[in-house]
Amino acid sequence: MVSYKKAEMIEDVSIIGGLICMQFVYAGNSFLMSYLMSLGLNPLTIVIFSTLATFLVLSPIAFCVERKHWPEKFGLKLIIQLVLLSFGGVTLFQTLFLKGIKMTSPAVATAMPNLAPGLIFVIAWTSKLEKVEINCLYSKVKLLGTLLCVVGALTMSLMHSTSTERKSPIVSATSDVIFDAQKIIGSMYLLAAVFVLSCNVVLQATTLRDFPAPISLCAITSFIGVFLTAIVELLQDHKLDFGWPLVSFTNMIGYSLLLGTVSGACVSFNGWAMKKRGPVLVSMFSPIATVISVVLSVITLGDSVDIGSLAGMFLMFTGLYFVLWAKMKEDYSDDFEKE
Repeated sequence: MVSYKKAEMIEDVSIIGGLICMQFVYAGNSFLMSYLMSLGLNPLTIVIFSTLATFLVLSPIAFCVERKHWPEKFGLKLIIQLVLLSFGGVTLFQTLFLKGIKMTSPAVATAMPNLAPGLIFVIAWTSKLEKVEINCLYSKVKLLGTLLCVVGALTMSLMHSTSTERKSPIVSATSDVIFDAQKIIGSMYLLAAVFVLSCNVVLQATTLRDFPAPISLCAITSFIGVFLTAIVELLQDHKLDFGWPLVSFTNMIGYSLLLGTVSGACVSFNGWAMKKRGPVLVSMFSPIATVISVVLSVITLGDSVDIGSLAGMFLMFTGLYFVLWAKMKEDYSDDFEKE
């Protein structure tokens, strides 16, 4: 029993530590994609190259490590799930997300996904992937924590969609505020991307029940996603735009491999964490990437942080703590009942 508890504790630390590290990666990834688009690269082109790189990097690993976990045959239900995951997670989400980054900033792009925990919580609750009992204290705390994350994300996104006269890195909330139409439209793109992401995360958690191989799942959906994204680009632009005016071919290959490896590693780890602890807990760590992006924006781009954004950060982290506390207590109660 002691060894079981120790192994479970090590697994919890690994999951939480890995999810925190992933948020640093996501924040840096947003800056890199923003930089590539500033060089004139088409968002769909970035998606195609990085997703193809993800497939090339992960497929040999998946074959060597997870071959025994592959299903004996791919039924119609599983094939439909894979296509939906590919279109939603690769083509639709990444395209909307990149357009949102282009019209706003990396800081806004990492703030908006903090709405995902609320959406994922509701979807997971209705699909019975997340346990919620209204009369239970821990369920009430989870609901409160999720609500705080959503309110904090909305507050921070609203603050970043305004332009103010700033004289220092931290300014008063009483500055003259003018709404920026482009940033508002960009935020709408990001909001749509978050909705797609939320549905995709829950679908991924469901698919992992029939296909318990997260690395293989990521590799397959990436492969399908390359073709789906190419089809979308053909329908939208009537051509495949593989031009990179300010980027050499060698650098483009390097960026693609970097983005593909990072994306593949993060999605695979996300899948493993979801398989172990469910989609809601995984999504609750997104506020960390927001804070990292804001700090990087202040350091590298000279952006400023107002009181409203700081308040939004505080609400998001408070909500994250509430959910983690409730999940820990809930898991402990379940283990105690089993004993």
